Amino acid sequence: MDGQNIDSPDPVAASTFEKQLHAVPYGVITVLGMGSWGTALAMVAARAGRDVRLWGRRAALSEAITGTRINPDYLPQVALDEAILATSDLTEALSGTEAVLIVTPSPTLRDVCAAIRPHLPTGIPIALCCKGIERGTGLLLSEVVSEELPGHPVGALSGPTFALETALGHPTAATIAFPFTYKNRLDPAQSPAARLAVSMSSAAFRPYISDDPVGVEIGGAVKNVIAIACGMMTGAGFAENTRAALITRGTDEMKFLAEALGGRRETVTGLSGAGDLTLTCSSMTSRNMSLGVQLGKGVAREECFDGRPVVVEGEVNAVSVVDLARRIGVQMPICEAVHTVLHEGADLVTTFSDLWARPIESEPRTLTMELFHPTTTTQVS
Repeated sequence: MDGQNIDSPDPVAASTFEKQLHAVPYGVITVLGMGSWGTALAMVAARAGRDVRLWGRRAALSEAITGTRINPDYLPQVALDEAILATSDLTEALSGTEAVLIVTPSPTLRDVCAAIRPHLPTGIPIALCCKGIERGTGLLLSEVVSEELPGHPVGALSGPTFALETALGHPTAATIAFPFTYKNRLDPAQSPAARLAVSMSSAAFRPYISDDPVGVEIGGAVKNVIAIACGMMTGAGFAENTRAALITRGTDEMKFLAEALGGRRETVTGLSGAGDLTLTCSSMTSRNMSLGVQLGKGVAREECFDGRPVVVEGEVNAVSVVDLARRIGVQMPICEAVHTVLHEGADLVTTFSDLWARPIESEPRTLTMELFHPTTTTQVS
């Protein structure tokens, strides 16, 4: 081969390998929340070789998981790894932990933080795996944790991740975002984002690292509201064109809000923004999409989900997202439409007709233009 030693390593590949950094994984990870997503993340961490503690408030559920290696209430289809210790005791759950994933419902976040405060040594990184903006204060969930648990790096884990598919080991990708301090910039492999990414990585689960938790959090909160909008229009009888328009313009609403809060627009085009939005707006597995479809078909809210009291994140997020956007002067017409239907009793068809008849705008930000829409007074039919 022209004198080339075929056994010598590829110099390009060798050079690339030498540039790769080696992060030290966390050995013990605590997952707070025994719902479907918390259980799935416990499986992800266990597959990656971690010692996992899965905590929930209900002793009966933790005992059932311990006895059967199945979460009968949320993921009965999945046999849980033996490396997962299920417990309702916070002392047991947090003793010796090196990283914490909070996967409890966002409205309970302050209470959860207060409960774990006596058990959690300073400096342990906390990754939020719940999504939303605190109602009333307009705070991002990371800001809530920082208020309640000062002295901890706080980040977020988010992406296009249905719990069952993740738990079953279907190839899945997500973003792990933490702020990068000056020390992290000097040694990025030892940053919380890098270490947690390595800690959760396996053949089936692929994390990406970000230093923009604001952008990641906004994507996670807003996408649920846009998914309800997509469901409403689907239920009302519209099809792919309509959903594609809502997803695309919904992504822009996410970008504007993220940027206004100090996040980056490009983060919203990644897994935690556009990726999660596309998934949530494309499947009835999403409770947000499902609620929207039922409402679009004319089902009364109290009769949705066969009358069961199903918690839908986007329903709560619609209030907190719109309140925050109004407060800081960001226009989010799709989220406003969902809020108006869900919480102000507006007619769905009229509301979305008005959304489509808004003044004609330019799409590139380099153009500033607004034109009167000729069908402002007509309805989508």
